[in-house]
Amino acid sequence: MTTEPAASASTPAPAAAPRRAPAGAAVLREDVTEAIRAAVVAELAAVGFARMSIEGVARRAGVGKTAVYRRWKSKLHLVLDLVEAFAVDGLPAPATGSLYGDVRALLEVMSHVLRHPVASAVIPDLLVEAARNPEIAEAVRGALLDGQRRMAEGIVAEAVSRGELPEGIHADHALDLAIGPLYWRQVIVRDAVTGPHLDTLARQVVAGLKEAPADAAQ
Repeated sequence: MTTEPAASASTPAPAAAPRRAPAGAAVLREDVTEAIRAAVVAELAAVGFARMSIEGVARRAGVGKTAVYRRWKSKLHLVLDLVEAFAVDGLPAPATGSLYGDVRALLEVMSHVLRHPVASAVIPDLLVEAARNPEIAEAVRGALLDGQRRMAEGIVAEAVSRGELPEGIHADHALDLAIGPLYWRQVIVRDAVTGPHLDTLARQVVAGLKEAPADAAQ
C-alpha cells in the first residue's frame, strides 16, 4: 500500500486513523484532496475556467499532477465536483405548507448558492463552455439543473395537492419564473439581493404560476 505526500509541510495530517486499502492501492489523503479543492477555487478566481489547467492547480496546491489525476480525470470533473458541493442536489423540497412559502424558501436557497464564491467564478464560464461542448453541457445539467428541477417538482406537486395550482403545471416553468430573474440579478448584473426583493419575487412567481395555462406551461 502506498501513501501520498502531504500537500505542504504546514498542513497537518488528519488525526483519524488511516483506513485499510487493498495492497498496492494509493491512499488518497484527505488533506491533499482539500488542498487541491482550495487551489481550484484560487485558480478559477485568478484565470477562469478556460485558462485553468491541471498543472496550475497542482502547482498552487503544492502537489504533483498525479495527485490530481488520481481523484479527477479532467479539469471539468474537478470543477464539477466543486459545483456539486454547493448545488441543491439531494436537498428536500421546501415544505412550508403554502406555495408562496415554498417558493420563497427555494429562492432563499438559490440566492445563497449563487452568492457562493465558486458559483460566481465558475458558473458563467461553464455555461459558455457548455454552449460549445455537448459533454460539458450534459455534465453541467447533471450538476446544477437536476437537483433544482427535483425541488421544483416537489413544490408544484404539493401546491397541486393543496388546490393552489391546477394539474399540468410543469416544474421547468416554475424554475424559469423563479431562478431566471435571480440568476440575472446576482450573476450577470451582480446586484445585491435583499429579503424584501426575494419576498416580491416570490409573490410574482406565485402569481405567474397561477395565471399560466397548464397546457402552455409544458
